Amino acid sequence: MKSKTPPTTPQDRRRFLTAGLLGLATGIPVIAGAADESKATFSRPESAKIKGLNPPDAPAADVGYTPGILAEGQRLVFISGQGPRDYTADMETQFRQTFERIKVILEQAGGSMANIVILRAYFVHFSRDLPVYRKVRKEFLVKPYPASTAVGVTELAPAGNQIEIEAVAVL
Repeated sequence: MKSKTPPTTPQDRRRFLTAGLLGLATGIPVIAGAADESKATFSRPESAKIKGLNPPDAPAADVGYTPGILAEGQRLVFISGQGPRDYTADMETQFRQTFERIKVILEQAGGSMANIVILRAYFVHFSRDLPVYRKVRKEFLVKPYPASTAVGVTELAPAGNQIEIEAVAVL
C-alpha cells in the first residue's frame, strides 16, 4: 500500500483533520452562540436529522448560529472554502454569491442549505464585514442554525479575495 504524505499547509491540515474527525462520527457538537428565527425557506429531508444543542448558560445572540449541532445522516458533504465571483462587488453581494456557490454544490449532492451543520468563515476585514455576513447568512440558513466559526485573517487566496466560507453538511 502506498503511503500518502501528510498535509503540510495549515489549510490542508485543517481540512484533513475536519474530514477525519467528522468522518468518524455522525454528531458534530461545536460551541458558539444562539440565534433567532430565519427568513430562509429550505427544509431538511427525513434522512438528515439535525438537532440544535443549547446549554442553559449560553449567552443569547441574534447572529444566526446554534451553540452545538447533533447531526445524524447517511452522507457527509465537505465543501472547500468558497468565495464570490466578483471581488469588486459590495460585500453584501459578495456574501450572497458565496452562499449561492455553496447552495449549488449542496444541490449537486442532493441536499440543500438546510443540511449544513457547520460553517467556517474567514474575513480579511473582520470587524467591517461580520455584521453584513450575519445579515446575509440568515437569508440562506434555517433553525437550528449551523454551528459556526468566524475568523479574521490577513490574506486569502486568490489575490483580491476578502471572504471565504467552508461548510459541512449531513444528508
